[in-house]
Amino acid sequence: MTSHARAADLILPSPPVRAEGVALFLDMDGVLAPLAATPDAVVPSPRRTAALKAVAAKLDGRVAIVSGRTISEIDRIADHALMSASGVHGLERRLKDGTIQRKTADAGVAQALRAFKLFAADRPGMIVEDKGVSAGLHYRQAPDQAKAAEDLAHRLQAETGLTLQPGHMVLELKTPGADKGTAVTAFMQEAPFKGAAPVMLGDDLTDEYGFEAAAALGGYGVLVGPERPTAARYRLEDVDAVLIWLEAVAGV
Repeated sequence: MTSHARAADLILPSPPVRAEGVALFLDMDGVLAPLAATPDAVVPSPRRTAALKAVAAKLDGRVAIVSGRTISEIDRIADHALMSASGVHGLERRLKDGTIQRKTADAGVAQALRAFKLFAADRPGMIVEDKGVSAGLHYRQAPDQAKAAEDLAHRLQAETGLTLQPGHMVLELKTPGADKGTAVTAFMQEAPFKGAAPVMLGDDLTDEYGFEAAAALGGYGVLVGPERPTAARYRLEDVDAVLIWLEAVAGV
């Protein structure tokens, strides 16, 4: 991921309401769904499901969710609204026909899981997440443990060669070789996305890869949340603003 010179105080405009010729790539947490204390606290929403189905119909299927969550979690929260999806930061990807492509888990993931579980055992509020190809350590409910969690994650990264992916009060050690940008790029080589201009909506640093990939392919990124240095060209304020925008794109 490259550094971004965009000033944090530069006001980014709202993205245009446009359906013709674009393909949408949407992060889940902080974009389609509000952040929650625990991963399983995020639940389906009838409005979200309806908006996703409507915009997918409007764009002839050129919509995919690109998330750090697993595809099974994407389906649970999105209520199976979309077929095209990429989970675990590009490490798994489901095509339009339902085929799932998944990277083989690095052996270091098991070591990271063991270390995370040992770390969390006597620290109330810590949550360990096993995604198969990655291991996550959530400290949203134990913010005082942030420094210790970061130190552990960096040590494990050095020992295992896994990729360290920080998020919103979560540290994830994942199998190398993919990110949200590679997922967007792969989708854009296939029908129905091929030939469209990719538009990536995301909120955190993991989405910068997607913003960069979209820009390289003739599209753009949309930052969701507070202004900050970013590769995105546009910005939406929050999850509610995203849903309003999706409904406008869909014409509902």
